[in-house]
Amino acid sequence: MVKVKTKEQFPVFEFSTAYEDDLSSKDVLKGKTVFWFLRYIGCTVCRYDVHLLQQRYDEFLRKDAQVFVVMQSDRQHVRNDLESSDTELPFPIICDPKQKIYELLEIAPAESMDALTRNVKDELKEKGGKARELGFVHGDYEGNEQQLPALFIVNEDGVVEYAHYAENIMDMPSIDDVLSML
Repeated sequence: MVKVKTKEQFPVFEFSTAYEDDLSSKDVLKGKTVFWFLRYIGCTVCRYDVHLLQQRYDEFLRKDAQVFVVMQSDRQHVRNDLESSDTELPFPIICDPKQKIYELLEIAPAESMDALTRNVKDELKEKGGKARELGFVHGDYEGNEQQLPALFIVNEDGVVEYAHYAENIMDMPSIDDVLSML
């Protein structure tokens, strides 16, 4: 296990997406790569985050960047969600149902559900409302419900340029923040 820090080499790990197998974190690096760790596809606010990234993905491409969203979901849940919503994403979702990548990078869960939402319940409720307005509803529960998010920006040489471990479910840089760091 390695808590990732800036200016260090990003750990190499094997992964599968909803549609591809036998990929390596080292082999997919090009330009700047954002690894955006969320909880699971059935989480309403996580699905909303995926939607927002989808809407603005061209901005990442213009900055010679790519995004990999990492979720605790298994590939069938991701496929079912995307197919039922008739959504085609411009970026892959890494499926980590056994949470091996979360463990490797020491992306810990919150101590409790209260800690996951501590001091951000109103903000989370507002975000959930926006997600529901777009038709997103809570799906199956997968993985660790208390999982905290994280985000890493890695250059093509595998060096971490930015590392963020969230302290609660809302403690993540905005898309605007991430774009400004690229």
